Amino acid sequence: MKRVAILISGGGSNMVALVRDMTGDHPCRPVLVLSNRPDAGGLAKAAALGVPTAVVDHRPFGPNRAGFEAELARHLDAAGADLIAHAGFMRILTPGFVRRYQGRMLNIHPSLLPKYPGLHTHRRALEAGDAEAGCTVHEVTADLDAGPILGQARVPVLPGDTEETLAARVLVQEHRLYPAVMRRFALGNRERLDL
Repeated sequence: MKRVAILISGGGSNMVALVRDMTGDHPCRPVLVLSNRPDAGGLAKAAALGVPTAVVDHRPFGPNRAGFEAELARHLDAAGADLIAHAGFMRILTPGFVRRYQGRMLNIHPSLLPKYPGLHTHRRALEAGDAEAGCTVHEVTADLDAGPILGQARVPVLPGDTEETLAARVLVQEHRLYPAVMRRFALGNRERLDL
């Protein structure tokens, strides 16, 4: 059984999708939900689901990224995390931290990577006139949103779409894709999944 820590910064809807899937014959169990923001709405959701929570507020560390990451690692290691799932975790991690957990960290990103790494993905897709958008689960590497792609789900861009309407449709697919990829990844299957 793989022990999964989930990193969040906000409402935690992908975290909830992952936790709810990790039951029965699933090869994983959630052992920690950790946020860099003490006001993240996902913390209360995790607690309600019976998952231990922790906060490592990045702000007191200022430019001391190594100090922040050392505290993150302390919590992750204390929880015995085998896998780390980034689920709306809005901090870019240093290459040293990524190396420490290389091959054990996943992230969900709201675009069809390699298109639109970083922020404002839905706006960028609409501005480009794309016919489709979607989401990607990938391994975390030192290069932002550039790790090996493990799965993608696509949605059409509809006439009249706004950032909000497109984001809402993509989010539905995120909640399908991430649990499916996590289950496969935990069993050693790194083949790409397309939904």
